[in-house]
Amino acid sequence: MDAQKTHPIHSNQPVSFSGLPVGGNKMTRNGVYKSIKTVVFSNKLNLLLPFGPLAIMVHKMSASKGWVFFLSLLGITPLAVRLSYATEQLAFYTGPTVGGLLNATFGNATELIISIYALKSGMTRVVHLSLLGSILSNMLLVLGCSFFCGGLVHHGKEQVFSKATAVVNSGLLLMAVMGLLFPAVLHYTHTERQVGKSELALSRFSSCVMLLAYATYLVFQLKSQEDTYVPVGEEGTINRENDDDYDDDDDDDEHDEAPEISKWESIIWLAIMTAWISILSDYLVDTIKGASDAWNVPIAFISVILLPIIGNAAEHASAIMFAMKDKLDISLGVAIGSSTQISMFGIPFCVVIGWAMGQEMDLNFQLFETTILFITVIVVAFFLQVGISRTLYSSLSNRYHF
Repeated sequence: MDAQKTHPIHSNQPVSFSGLPVGGNKMTRNGVYKSIKTVVFSNKLNLLLPFGPLAIMVHKMSASKGWVFFLSLLGITPLAVRLSYATEQLAFYTGPTVGGLLNATFGNATELIISIYALKSGMTRVVHLSLLGSILSNMLLVLGCSFFCGGLVHHGKEQVFSKATAVVNSGLLLMAVMGLLFPAVLHYTHTERQVGKSELALSRFSSCVMLLAYATYLVFQLKSQEDTYVPVGEEGTINRENDDDYDDDDDDDEHDEAPEISKWESIIWLAIMTAWISILSDYLVDTIKGASDAWNVPIAFISVILLPIIGNAAEHASAIMFAMKDKLDISLGVAIGSSTQISMFGIPFCVVIGWAMGQEMDLNFQLFETTILFITVIVVAFFLQVGISRTLYSSLSNRYHF
């Protein structure tokens, strides 16, 4: 009786015979419904989700490779965007540094999955071109659009970003280009001791070195550079207190951001999206050759242009949006960080995976492609040395006051 008096049962909470609240299942259903509504029905791009199952149906019912490729491409697009969204939600619980690394990793998950299926089919040239196209699209298209759109929105000011982070990423990109350059030089100078085997052995050795260097870079980021993803001007509060132009409303808006789904919901959605992308990637890779023949389009165009744009759709949009919000450091982290991860991790990882599969995947990207990548990295590296972004319109408006 004393125990019952100490723990009375409230009359306003219905209790079942098992001692659990009757509304427990209802609360669980409401939580699942809310999670599905937030992830699936909150983005208009998710209207393309039915094209994934439709691609599988067309593959089963007809032999139209072009339509299967096109529908698979449309079905993967919203999945790549939602994969980035789930990663951003998980970043709220892991902190900015780990969150930035997770965002870069899962942002490239689509390209890596497609590359693994292409390696499984022996399409090493498609892997080369798709990864190269992903690097070029991030460094040229995404970064250029970010600077341009940020300059249009903030045309009366100069946008500043951290030169230190840009220098580190540029150095890693140059190291990756050197790793790609050696096998190409060895091949075109005809200095191999064993034709074909020396180039492959050098590629595998260079890939292991690049993976080790990237792992060291990750440890350096996690241990020593905890403020890598903190934008310039947000490192402390002393400068903010002394800045008369600082707007408290902007600070309140930034700190009001909160996760929309829980940590475990983010992890579950990441697993679901990754599995579904893997299924559609199998159909996508299987129909690349058929789509090229049906559309009379070179495989190189599909690999360099279409696949990277679809895989990086979420990164393209997020980098531009951050630049328009005057958060250029985050835009650089998305664009340059993604290129760094593909070049230092994605490409050597595919070489190692191809090694395990028995495929002769190497680092010889052909002379023309390697030269383009080298010139691109050099130009971007010199451009980022300034630490300031100013468009032509911004320069003219500051000079002529219009």
